[in-house]
Amino acid sequence: MIPYGRQTISEDDIRAVVDVLRSDFITQGPTIARFERAIADYCGVALSVAVNSATSALHIACLALGVGPGDCVWTSPNSFVASANCARLCGASVDFVDIDPTTYNMSATKLAAKLAQAEAAGTLPKVVIPVHFAGLPCDMERIGALAGRYGFHVIEDASHAIGARYGDTTVGDCRYSDITVFSFHPVKIITTGEGGIATTRNADLARKMRMLRTHGITRDSADLQRTDEGPWYYEQQCLGLNYRMTDIQAALGLSQLRHLEEWIARRHAIADAYDARLAGLPLVLPRRPAGSRSALHLNVVQVDPARVAPDRRVVVERLHAAGVGVNVHYIPIHMQPDYQALGFRAGQFPTSETYYSRCLSLPMYAALAPVDQQLVIRAVAAAVS
Repeated sequence: MIPYGRQTISEDDIRAVVDVLRSDFITQGPTIARFERAIADYCGVALSVAVNSATSALHIACLALGVGPGDCVWTSPNSFVASANCARLCGASVDFVDIDPTTYNMSATKLAAKLAQAEAAGTLPKVVIPVHFAGLPCDMERIGALAGRYGFHVIEDASHAIGARYGDTTVGDCRYSDITVFSFHPVKIITTGEGGIATTRNADLARKMRMLRTHGITRDSADLQRTDEGPWYYEQQCLGLNYRMTDIQAALGLSQLRHLEEWIARRHAIADAYDARLAGLPLVLPRRPAGSRSALHLNVVQVDPARVAPDRRVVVERLHAAGVGVNVHYIPIHMQPDYQALGFRAGQFPTSETYYSRCLSLPMYAALAPVDQQLVIRAVAAAVS
């Protein structure tokens, strides 16, 4: 089965991990700080905080911004559930902003309209979490302007978007946001096995997130309430969690980061081949708007029900039978039973629901061999006929 995504692990990656395993530190050592510095430098931002998953990064980002009971956080329904769960884990409520039908990202126009209504009702969000779906950046300049006007914080969920660019900025530089979060899950563009990172320009937010990832504990003498206890001394200053990355993971991430530009270029070549060979089929192909560079974590097409005889489920079954492991990203969060129990219902975010009913993620990863991509293309053509 050709998977929709997979990691690429080289001998250099293995050697980097083995070097750490043979060192004095395999958990909390110097490699984490080196990885944090490398990601921050790549993104052009001052600070980054590495953790054990992007979900953890989203959670501590919300906590660092003071999200709690009585607050509301808005995000996109077209995302993995972690984009919304992070707010609920803080005791806050969640709402959604529907997507743009061509980019599949949070619609800045719909966000503006919803904010105007919320301002009139006195229900403005504390935080908005736009999701750079499939690696394509959201309209961050407009979202940032809305944040300035209405006074909410912004966390970019860039789990799909390491290496993406928006105008003349690299996603992660936090020009239009407080915090940006990346994922290093194995199907992402680079991997640490499991892992995530939060970037920020704000030293206080970085300090809070570092403390939150380590049980709320600090050893930093500048933060201690009692400074005369001795070199062993530490303080728990807030209720935190064990969300730490290990040196083993950071070593793999550092090694992988060297290939990021190469792998994104390869993904764009694969996307170009899909666009050329799938043109004319009853599919809606993804857009890559001028002015942005998608990281192309996913290559999502939509089955056009007006031109395809079989429904999407039949298409998926045919592709799986042909050895092509397509997937669906995503079931809208508000359609999950746990969210339906909160009062969300079908029809509230129609663009996301329509998109979900038609979408398919085709195999997309840097090591996808041309012969395998041709097999995928032939199988897709047969499946939609």
